[in-house]
Amino acid sequence: MPPPSSYPDLPTLADSVRLDDDGVHLLDRRVFPFEHRWVRARTVEEVATAIEDMVTQSSGPYFAVLGGMVLAAREAAGRADARERLGAAAERLIATRPTNDQPRKAVTWVLDEVDRGRTDLLTAAETGAREGERDYRRRCAEMGRAAAALLGPDARVLTHCWGDLYLLGVVQAALEAGNRLRFVCTETRPYLQGARLTAESLAEMGVEATLVTDAMPASLMREGSVDALVTASDRVSMDGHVINKVGTLQLATAARAFGVPFHALCHAPDRNSPTGADVPIEYRDGSEVCHALGHRTAGPRVRGLYPAFDITDPHLVTTVVTDRGAYRPDEVGDYWQR
Repeated sequence: MPPPSSYPDLPTLADSVRLDDDGVHLLDRRVFPFEHRWVRARTVEEVATAIEDMVTQSSGPYFAVLGGMVLAAREAAGRADARERLGAAAERLIATRPTNDQPRKAVTWVLDEVDRGRTDLLTAAETGAREGERDYRRRCAEMGRAAAALLGPDARVLTHCWGDLYLLGVVQAALEAGNRLRFVCTETRPYLQGARLTAESLAEMGVEATLVTDAMPASLMREGSVDALVTASDRVSMDGHVINKVGTLQLATAARAFGVPFHALCHAPDRNSPTGADVPIEYRDGSEVCHALGHRTAGPRVRGLYPAFDITDPHLVTTVVTDRGAYRPDEVGDYWQR
């Protein structure tokens, strides 16, 4: 069934990972939107490398991991050690983005279905992957409705490296409610995800998007040009710490200083992370900071440092928005009581 006419056009990134007979095809986000180039990963290792090399980002790794697990099942089917091979593939794929808990959720969908033993291994893996994708998209829609309810009509929303399907869910829900949001997008160095991915996706959906450098938001908040800070999150701990793309902490600090609410989106808090200190922070090659879009932006004697994520303390977060509604940071544990 086509989406209602009140919905925006689906952005390209809403369908940027596809499983086919010859492998997992990933739209290369490193060159999007200037090029629409697809990368084919034929093995689990090629899927893992593509994730680590930032071919796919945001929601993409979740779907890539689902596809990677199906590739692993194709390779392992009929072997005596098939389950062990699937387990090894799962660990390899989880390790690609250690800060984000979505890869672990993706492999769990597949392994749980395999372990039920209701069908052969490959059929079970394919079923688990389909159910995992359906669940992810449903959660994004539910979370979008909960987030949109926190934003007023014509709200001016500041974002930072916001996930594509999370973004789609919020925009769709706002339009359903008769609200048209306006967005201010940080460029999000060093990969410029905000400039190339978030802002472009909003533009594709017909939503007003204004790009600013990473240094501008505090000034905009001070002058009253922002009504809310809304970001995705790579993980939320059980005590309400928000782990997200590096730069989120400074935005949240500025938002607190100038009375701007900060809403962090996640499907669910991570029960395996009691505190923010329990979440591993991925450090990427510092040379990535010295480059932009493939060109070096710093002199040859300059070194870079790149912690890819940071941890925002609960007192800086107004609400954590999940697929079961919005919670204060000190109440996120209640999510699992429902």
